[in-house]
Amino acid sequence: MSIRFVLASKSPARLKTLRSAGIEPEVIVSGVDEDHITAENPGELARLLATLKARAVVASLSDHATVLGCDSVLEFDGEPYGKPETEDVARERWRMMRGRTGVLHTGHCLIDTSGKQELRELSSTKVQFADLTDEEIDAYVATGEPLVVAGAFTVDGLGGPFVTAIEGDYHNVVGLSLPLLRRMLAEVGISWPALWKAQKPFTYDESVAATYDETRGGERRARAAAEAVDALLQNRAADPSTASAGGRRVLELAVGTGIVGAELVALGNLVHGVDISTAMLRHARVRLPGHVAAADATRLPIADRRCDAVVAVWLLHLLDNSEPVIAEVARVLRTDGVFITTTEKSDASRYADDRASDETRSQDALAHLVAVASRHGLALDSATTFEGPTRNTGAAPVYPLIRFRRV
Repeated sequence: MSIRFVLASKSPARLKTLRSAGIEPEVIVSGVDEDHITAENPGELARLLATLKARAVVASLSDHATVLGCDSVLEFDGEPYGKPETEDVARERWRMMRGRTGVLHTGHCLIDTSGKQELRELSSTKVQFADLTDEEIDAYVATGEPLVVAGAFTVDGLGGPFVTAIEGDYHNVVGLSLPLLRRMLAEVGISWPALWKAQKPFTYDESVAATYDETRGGERRARAAAEAVDALLQNRAADPSTASAGGRRVLELAVGTGIVGAELVALGNLVHGVDISTAMLRHARVRLPGHVAAADATRLPIADRRCDAVVAVWLLHLLDNSEPVIAEVARVLRTDGVFITTTEKSDASRYADDRASDETRSQDALAHLVAVASRHGLALDSATTFEGPTRNTGAAPVYPLIRFRRV
């Protein structure tokens, strides 16, 4: 069964919620201006906005699809509250909310164009907020998170510790009720397992590229990765003079949106990047103009022994077989050149990054990489770690980074 399922929302939280439940939607942003739309009550406002988003996307389609529009509104004392947009408004909002209970309404509109069906539903969840101090409010507002989310809070992000209880569907507070969506899909003749089976193999297309950075730690994680890579690059050569600032030439495999590469450039490196995803490269060309190209990491368009350093951040765990990439790295590295890569991506992290579990050997496991690299003349000679942004659990993920030298 061929199902084109479209999410009419730019919300990273909604996209991540669907992906975590096994659904890979096509993302089309509606462009609906929410500022001047009113309704008789906050719940109806959320439902109306969701409907307008879904209809706007349907109007742009040239073939059949099942389109989901969503919008969230927080209700306090009968009044609707959306995104505060400014620090002053967010700060005032939190002083009103602290120690009290509000209702988070999420409107859902599902339009199935082939069956000419439109379903409009509302899911509402009570949310109890902690009695924050002024200092906590100021610190939270300073992070920028509450400015861009409905109700000025998240339950799955930095705002999680400030939500003491919810009564209703947790996912609805995140932005999309999965149980409600399952029922709505059933009404238009689509079962949830059928939607699993209808999913295309994961690709880094524009829907992924558009939200990639913000859903994976953004500049903070990229900067931490780049600083760790740079530390290993500075100790690259036996001759310290070749590791001076501006003298480190780096080839980045799977450069993606260029977010790590740009941080490496800021640290004084000359970075060239390759990637097989044209969608990701469109973003990388903005950050690294003139220094990125489309190429397969197993067939690099580079002559033998030309590279001082090759870097692969969060690549090898995606592969069914990492050896062809490592062999190609060894081919292009000069003697005493280095290969720096992240390692030990667990299956739990694969799921968090919207990838399926590796049913065979983990292709970035340290023991596996050491053995494969050795077969191609690469010897492990250094390692470090770096931290990503703090997760909902309060723990910051730690990423191991290792360096091989060509001997």
